Amino acid sequence: MRARRPHGRHRRADAAQATYREVIAIREFRALWYGQGLSLLGDQLAQVALAVLVYDRTRSPLATAAVYALTYLPSIVGGPLLAGLADRFARRGVMLTCDLIRAALVGVMALPGMPFWALCSLVFLVVLLSAPFSAARAALLPEVLEGDLYVLGSALQNMTNQAVQMLGFAAGGAVIATLGPYRALALDAATFLASALILVSGVRRRPPANRDGSKPSMWTMTRAGARLVFRSRRLRTLVLFAWLCGFYILPEGIAVPYAAKLYTGSLPVPVITGLLMAAMPAGTVVGAFLFSRFVSPQRRMRLMGWLAILSCAPLIVTALRPPLAVVLGAWFLSGVGGAYQLAANAAFVQWVPPEQRAQAFGLVQSGLMAVQGIGILIGGFAAERLGPEPVVALAGISGVISAAVLAMIWAGPRKPVPATA
Repeated sequence: MRARRPHGRHRRADAAQATYREVIAIREFRALWYGQGLSLLGDQLAQVALAVLVYDRTRSPLATAAVYALTYLPSIVGGPLLAGLADRFARRGVMLTCDLIRAALVGVMALPGMPFWALCSLVFLVVLLSAPFSAARAALLPEVLEGDLYVLGSALQNMTNQAVQMLGFAAGGAVIATLGPYRALALDAATFLASALILVSGVRRRPPANRDGSKPSMWTMTRAGARLVFRSRRLRTLVLFAWLCGFYILPEGIAVPYAAKLYTGSLPVPVITGLLMAAMPAGTVVGAFLFSRFVSPQRRMRLMGWLAILSCAPLIVTALRPPLAVVLGAWFLSGVGGAYQLAANAAFVQWVPPEQRAQAFGLVQSGLMAVQGIGILIGGFAAERLGPEPVVALAGISGVISAAVLAMIWAGPRKPVPATA
């Protein structure tokens, strides 16, 4: 008697490379895809709004970078401690709760005249809640898609996320120049509500991943997740590949002062800021499409190190203080290299047990956000003294060296990634 496929699990009957049409045909994936894209669009508008608002008030690259870094640093706490909620409780319920609370918090941020300290506090809480939401979504996706369907689904989500970032950053400057930053924050609150509605209607209920009835403490789950991730040489290397983004994301944190340096009178500074912040996401869209569509799963692993180097190398050209068009081209090419994260993510998820998936993703996401936030803070501090151009170039040089070391480690003897069950 043939075993039934568990409800909600989607696998292919053959080992051939999956297609995007197959992935998009899955209703639950579409709900996760639409909800994430809509919420992210609002977030990009909010990030540009906060950067412009702070720079207008302070005219300080350090203050601007500090507030931008505030959108990363809460994950240092939220990732390890709160991500485990998505293993203890139903993952859809965790996502819905986070969306509704964040909608309320951002709605308060959108009130004109909000004190600066209160605005920063609300930003911290909103980002803190992104940790369990992101961990639940990342852990839920392999339950919806399997095998190469998961790889293409991840690629499609990543391309969409980068495209939304590109649109949000590029259009955000123009929108904020027209409507002002507070209305942009109100739009962000609305996108969280819309995301919750899409999840309710499109994602079915599932029981918690931890089905044995035990409720370990958050500290216990955090320690278990850390042991799982960092005691394995293979997983540890993949995590460090993911954390390389701290080098090539740094330019976004000083995009406003960099835009002020590039200002020639033809484009407003907010528009130049949006173009700079959109360049890398645009490159990642192109890179992710080419990497996932035309490169075989085995070859993706072999190319991962080279693409990681490419994600940082183009930034070095900013040491020459080139014009806006050259800077945009270099940042676009850096984004193309960032597509290596697809291979690292696919290998990571296949090596982690399903019942610890959310906790493991939370730990990785925590470090991911932390290295970006710390890097942006350091970049803002250095930009006040050296200017933005040499700081971006130094980030590129440091990233190339780190990526080359990881590429050599990854090219050493290792076991093949197991097929998804």
